[in-house]
Amino acid sequence: MDLVVMYAASLLAVAAVVYMLLKKLDIKVTLIGVGMVLIIVAMLMGKLPTTKFSEFMAPFNVIIDQFKKTLPAAGFIILILGGYTAYMSAIGANEVTVNTLTKPLKRINSAWILVPIVFLLGNLLSLVIPSASNLAIILLATLYPVLRKSGMSTLTAAAVIATTATVMPTPLGGDNVAIAAELGIDVAKYVFQYHAIVSVPTLFLMAAVHYFWQKFADKKDIANGVVNVDDLDLKEVKEVEGGALFKTVYTLLPLLPIVILLGLYLYNIIPGTKDIAMSVELVSIVSFIIAIVAEMIRRRDPRKVLDGTESFFKGMGNAMGIVALLVAAGVFVEGLKAVGIIAHLQEVMTTANVPGFTLPLILVILTAVIVLLSGSGTALFYAMVPLMAPLALAAGISAYAVTVPMGLAGNLLRAVSPVSAVIVIVAGTTKQSPFKIVKRTAVPMVAGVIFMFILSMLFFL
Repeated sequence: MDLVVMYAASLLAVAAVVYMLLKKLDIKVTLIGVGMVLIIVAMLMGKLPTTKFSEFMAPFNVIIDQFKKTLPAAGFIILILGGYTAYMSAIGANEVTVNTLTKPLKRINSAWILVPIVFLLGNLLSLVIPSASNLAIILLATLYPVLRKSGMSTLTAAAVIATTATVMPTPLGGDNVAIAAELGIDVAKYVFQYHAIVSVPTLFLMAAVHYFWQKFADKKDIANGVVNVDDLDLKEVKEVEGGALFKTVYTLLPLLPIVILLGLYLYNIIPGTKDIAMSVELVSIVSFIIAIVAEMIRRRDPRKVLDGTESFFKGMGNAMGIVALLVAAGVFVEGLKAVGIIAHLQEVMTTANVPGFTLPLILVILTAVIVLLSGSGTALFYAMVPLMAPLALAAGISAYAVTVPMGLAGNLLRAVSPVSAVIVIVAGTTKQSPFKIVKRTAVPMVAGVIFMFILSMLFFL
């Protein structure tokens, strides 16, 4: 009977979360609520003691415990990174970086050469602007006119821009921070040693597929008599004013934490060198101080500069939603553990004689379904963070064989969903149907998913 109740409660709980994801609704309260209900079910089943008042309040205490667990670890790092990103936007450094990196593209007249270059450059810019929607908005304003003037078709330009924020390996990504904290390793090590060996080759493969697929699709459109829409007034891209020193410094500032972390990682792997340890949060704070000094020198108005630092702390507040999602996921998983489903699944997976790639494949397929239907590339991933390591352990495989492909699949397939924010934004600006844009993005992104999954299995199984 307990087994029936356990499975019934767990399936209903998972169904509720999946339903909220598919409806594109905020799942934080759902995860917390469902997790609390599961703990109550476990108490009624006699799996948790209820003799003391504190034990009776377990459904509420688990929320507090998860906040205490998350905030000092992944939560604090995510808040600091949110603050630094917001400050870079406030002082105009992100704008300078985008302008500096995209300016050379104006000299390239070949539309086809621009396809892989813009795709890779856009992914590089996602280090500075991690939101796919925000990056698309900026590139539509700054780069889209350049691409159209080069002779690139509307749909090709739209497809390239829609796929710019995918799987760039960055220790500043909230998803990577959350996984590294769950696995108990440094986020820079996770990204550069495990994530990058899969994501970097995948990026280059997708750049090549983009080139051939967009070329094929354009020729097919021309043969069918499809012409580009005279869609907008192509204005000159606004230049960022300032001297060479200003542009150099402010181009580097948004990338400074990544440059420092990558430099330290490369230094530390040199045989015979003494390890220099700097955490992501420490590097971000140091970079923040350097940015304040740069602003002091630039503006020579201490009051104005110090007033501007308020954006850092507001940015930390804006990042609290991600932290709350991790806490909510933790409450949900604690509920699943309380009713016994996690231990039961671990036992089943330990005794089952299935290939090692089965679990990662199931999770990637689940991710694909949720992302394509909901348009959200990270919500399911964050919800699954506390489960990945235990499930991988039960399956007898490396945790990286689960975390890397599942994280990459969500970020790649977002550009294949016609209801994702980035596709809707690009479609609205270019006056094209979301389904037409998805036809152009699907082949490179699906190729990337297949390639990265095979690589992950080869490296981590």
